[in-house]
Amino acid sequence: MKTDQPTTIASIAFVLGKVLDHYGLDKLAIAEQAGIDIEIAYQPNDRISTAMMQKVWAIAHQKTGDNCLGLTYAEFIQPASLCGLGLAWITSDTLKDSINRLVRFQNSITTAAEFIFNELDDCYQIILRPKIKNPVPVSVDASIAALFQMCRITYGPELKAERVCIAHAKPDCIKKFNDFFGVNVEFDASENQIFFTKNTFDSELATSNPDLARMNDQVVIEYLKRFDKKNISMQVRARIIEELNNGVPNQEKIASSLNISLRNLQRKLKNDNTSFKTILDETRSELSKQYLRGSDRSIIEVGFLLGFSESSNFARAFRRWTGVSPVEYRETSL
Repeated sequence: MKTDQPTTIASIAFVLGKVLDHYGLDKLAIAEQAGIDIEIAYQPNDRISTAMMQKVWAIAHQKTGDNCLGLTYAEFIQPASLCGLGLAWITSDTLKDSINRLVRFQNSITTAAEFIFNELDDCYQIILRPKIKNPVPVSVDASIAALFQMCRITYGPELKAERVCIAHAKPDCIKKFNDFFGVNVEFDASENQIFFTKNTFDSELATSNPDLARMNDQVVIEYLKRFDKKNISMQVRARIIEELNNGVPNQEKIASSLNISLRNLQRKLKNDNTSFKTILDETRSELSKQYLRGSDRSIIEVGFLLGFSESSNFARAFRRWTGVSPVEYRETSL
């Protein structure tokens, strides 16, 4: 599969197959009609052309006549449907952490859309922005509803959105949308957006397990290293994580491991609007908070794991990242 064309992970296609079964449709015939080679034994981590998936959505919508098809799809979503990202999602500390993981690793699921996460004055905003022209409307509904469903699985059935906006025209099954999201959904919007209260997204989750979340992060990173070779920032992040136990990662050494020159690495990162120092800082900051919340390691040990030779240097860096000391952060996270 060429990675310059939008693709979607096969485990997501499997969910759509279950939805077709639910409606009593012949999923193999529909897949063949859409141009998907049904003789291939797809594995969950394989990639399928998004253009072909869009054809499946269009055929399914035409055959069912159900404008709430995307909501039905979301009801079949489970964490394992998103492979390593789904398992990291449900073991995150908060829903805010879950969505940050979605944004960071979204290419592992699809390269046909972009998720954007913003903190506003009184709430959090998630934007879904398709990267393909004229996506089938029910497929957009499916993406927004699946995101909400994953949040509900993680948080609990009482989860409600503050506001939901969908860019396409109002369907004839508006009540189902309102019931699904627990709010009156706005259609004909300028963007596909969903809003949540800060309290909801900042609350610690009962399913939080930082060690498992880190393990599944690494699974996703390794997958992206194989699939998304053009994502230089992800490649650098993965190498930094591998090198931290040996001290401060060396930029030139990491460039060499990626088979590019130091100057070329710096240019590519600049094109991604980032730098080696920024990625190193972000990675250390994120890992430090996970280590402090999710283990009984000493502050000194956490510093060493992040490549700091002196605990005082780690403490200063941590205060710069969070505004508090490692000890204060651990105490407030208990």
